[in-house]
Amino acid sequence: MTSISPSPTQLERHRQQFPSLANKNYFNYGGQGPMPQSAMDAITHSRQYVQSSGPFTTETNAWVKQEIQQTRQAIATELGAPPETITLTEDVTVGCNIALWGIDWQPGDHLLMSDCEHPGVVATAQELERRFGIEVSTCPLMATLNQGNPAVVVAQHLRATTRMVVVSHVLWNTGQVLPMSEIVEVAQQHESSNRVRILVDAAQSVGQLPLNLTELGVDFYAFTGHKWWCGPTGVGGLYVRPEARDSLRPTFIGWRGIVMNEMGKPIGWQPSGRRYEVATSAYELYAGLRTAIAIHQGWGNAQERYQQICHLSEYLWQSLSQLKDITCLRTAPPESGLVSFQLSKSQRRQVTHQQLVKFLETQGLMTRTLYNPDCVRACVHYFTLPSEIERLIAGIAQFCQSTAP
Repeated sequence: MTSISPSPTQLERHRQQFPSLANKNYFNYGGQGPMPQSAMDAITHSRQYVQSSGPFTTETNAWVKQEIQQTRQAIATELGAPPETITLTEDVTVGCNIALWGIDWQPGDHLLMSDCEHPGVVATAQELERRFGIEVSTCPLMATLNQGNPAVVVAQHLRATTRMVVVSHVLWNTGQVLPMSEIVEVAQQHESSNRVRILVDAAQSVGQLPLNLTELGVDFYAFTGHKWWCGPTGVGGLYVRPEARDSLRPTFIGWRGIVMNEMGKPIGWQPSGRRYEVATSAYELYAGLRTAIAIHQGWGNAQERYQQICHLSEYLWQSLSQLKDITCLRTAPPESGLVSFQLSKSQRRQVTHQQLVKFLETQGLMTRTLYNPDCVRACVHYFTLPSEIERLIAGIAQFCQSTAP
């Protein structure tokens, strides 16, 4: 595997931009990334500017329009998509809700999900089923982690009535990267009474994978800025493929998404991703996200960052695999920065994964537990240090030794 190897001095300088890394060994990027200091400063500066100019003045309103435009452009550049395809939201869940509720569902329509989707998305699908009489089913993609083709499994579970497929690009519980291009092709070739739309939960892919959404061909791609981009909480987005826009009606409606006549009356929708935006947002956060994205770009391009993530996750996976009381969920090197593992069955008779995570936290090692499957998840970013991985391995080994049956 190829990777770029900056000098220790360069890497240390880069890491110094993230104050949260100074007093801990952080492995929770899949939950929330630590913000760089310059991003925090940009947010503070923006808030000071708004209050100095006046929260609602001609000058501030012009500034807001510029912030929105610049943020939409920064996101679009990273995702390989035109700016007009990007809707600015608060997080992944909002983006998924826009796509899920905007379809003109009819009784008997079929919604297919993988068995690895986040509970927030699952709950939304359940409410659609209750309210509109659609049929929701799942396909077993968790079983394809080490063998099998997810695209084939999706194809086997499509129906003539399927309207939408909901999958994650990177599965949040196992770290598996789904072959999204193959899944899109399967959906496009399927014979259905309606075109099968693809909604992607991109919580774990944006900021990790090099992306070109124009080429990928998905219809809807919901993401956030606070995970692998290390931006502020409260800023995310939704990509809507231009060809899918007219089939997705706005559900949350506000002044940002509508076109008004000279009398201020609504006469239509904005002819872009703006149509799904609602009203006033925390605009001061936008500069923080743009600054965080620029910091990552300053280290290397998306492909280089992804290669380094894979290089480090393979090192973590190999090191975990050498511990006799640990089993990695994957039997081959990971394709993402999420590495999930379990204590041995004999260990689990004595202790829980939650106890392991709490012990690691006392050592300054930040991981998390998951429930399905029951495991521990550790995440590495491109700027994770090998020495941090080694400290994590030593901490796990110490816990296993002290709790051995």
